[in-house]
Amino acid sequence: MSAEDFYSELPSCQDFKSDNIHNDFIPVPEDWVVLTADIVRSRNAINAGRYKDVNMVGAAVIAAVLNQVDRDRVPFVFGGDGAVVVVPEADRKLAEEAIAGVVALARDVLDLELRAAAIPVADIRKKGGDIKVRKYRLSPGNHLAMIIGDGLLIADRILKDPEAVKPYALAASSSDPVLSGLSCRWEPLDAQNGHIVSLILKPATDESLPEIIEGLAGKLGFNPLTDDEKLRLAEGPRLKFRFPPRTLSLEASFSSPASWLKGYLMGIVESLFFMYGYYTGRRAGPFDPKKYMKELSLNTDHRKLGDSLQLVLDLTADQLTALQTYLEKLSDAGQLVYGLHVSDRALMTCFMQDVSNNQHIHFVDGADGGLSLAAIDFKKRLAERAAAPETSSSPAG
Repeated sequence: MSAEDFYSELPSCQDFKSDNIHNDFIPVPEDWVVLTADIVRSRNAINAGRYKDVNMVGAAVIAAVLNQVDRDRVPFVFGGDGAVVVVPEADRKLAEEAIAGVVALARDVLDLELRAAAIPVADIRKKGGDIKVRKYRLSPGNHLAMIIGDGLLIADRILKDPEAVKPYALAASSSDPVLSGLSCRWEPLDAQNGHIVSLILKPATDESLPEIIEGLAGKLGFNPLTDDEKLRLAEGPRLKFRFPPRTLSLEASFSSPASWLKGYLMGIVESLFFMYGYYTGRRAGPFDPKKYMKELSLNTDHRKLGDSLQLVLDLTADQLTALQTYLEKLSDAGQLVYGLHVSDRALMTCFMQDVSNNQHIHFVDGADGGLSLAAIDFKKRLAERAAAPETSSSPAG
């Protein structure tokens, strides 16, 4: 296995069973680079009702890189108000230029400050962290990266430290990033059970995760890792398409900054083709609606595992209460740290590289702050834990 093709040649898994979920993670090669980016003061944008803009920028970081390098050889993670992409040294220059273009685009189009950095994996390892990867297959040709080793946490700390980030910071570029395929045309996904919950959960030890998940399954009535029918958000009555899509102007500003009108008109034409296929069930050029809708429900990132478990769930009021009570009990016992945000709908941002060949992925987040505010809640609780006396107890119950 060559260093450049490490990820593309890595065997994929289709197993989210918590009893073996931390097995088989492989360290990335020493010369790889972590590209990380997030929006400065994202909470201000959230409070102004602009979380869709925030999500769009986070997804743009991934799209810009994947449009420049081989999509199969770079792991990536969407984080709501930012993203992480890990690339081989051979792809570093192209990836850095792509993200630098998104930095400028976020500033010029949306008046959002996107900070970005390229941090060598070797430097992260010198600081005591690591980047270990496992590849989860959503469907043929589409994968999500699971990353552990606390390397992403170290990269995030460097990114947000004005002094530490100086050797790694990426400045805005004058070149427009290539964002073809990035879209956000679906309406928000309404909660069918009343509450869209964005949850970030980190067990005190990896070994305790299976017992915690078993306890969650007992409280919720389904397993939040393996009961796919209960977990999928992008299907059924939640999916609504409006013409023209209300976010088409934003999409055109991103995908065609030099000619907004051209991008907007192209989006109108594509939306018409989509509506024809969607409502008639007939093919429209390369678009096969039945195949696409089946793939759509599979190709979402509503469930992510790394150093923390991130979930976007649709829960009833009783399930939400049971979840909060259970998490608080385990948190008080020192068994986990969590962050949580509740909304009444979810947002979905899509990256459609080649629909005819099943190359499309859909980034799902809770509305009104979702994973971004859950992360703030998580970090607050983590700081409180660091300042509190150590406790321990079994997570059962």
